[in-house]
Amino acid sequence: MAGTQTTKAASAPQPHKAPPSLLYMVKQVELVVRSHLDELVKPSGITALQYTALTVLERHDGLSAAQLARDSFVTAQSIADLVRSLETRGLIRRERNPRNRRELLILLTAEGRELLDRHAGPVRELEERMVRELTAHQAEQLRIALSKAWHALS
Repeated sequence: MAGTQTTKAASAPQPHKAPPSLLYMVKQVELVVRSHLDELVKPSGITALQYTALTVLERHDGLSAAQLARDSFVTAQSIADLVRSLETRGLIRRERNPRNRRELLILLTAEGRELLDRHAGPVRELEERMVRELTAHQAEQLRIALSKAWHALS
């Protein structure tokens, strides 16, 4: 009789585990991307966060510190240190906003653009590796879905 109960217990279906939440999965992807990105840009003496700020300026040059912080996913307090570090390295420069002399605008320098150019290939390869198992259509759908998710929470 004891053997029968063991067999029944062993063959009993296991409770179904819920899949990880989307929030958890997005965070996992963010952490692994940031880790790989840190390794890619480390030889240039910058971090993934600094690289992100430079790419934001590449798309929208001449931002205020507050806007750069928002678009780079860092706090207003931490952007000051980040900007100071990038400026010291000669990767960005600050100049007065001609429409609002109290505001400083942050712009990429030629050196900053050169750094981004040097890393463009390896960063593109990282992204391609991330979506390698997806079709082009699935990758585009992922881009659209992530954009919608970001807008829903912004």
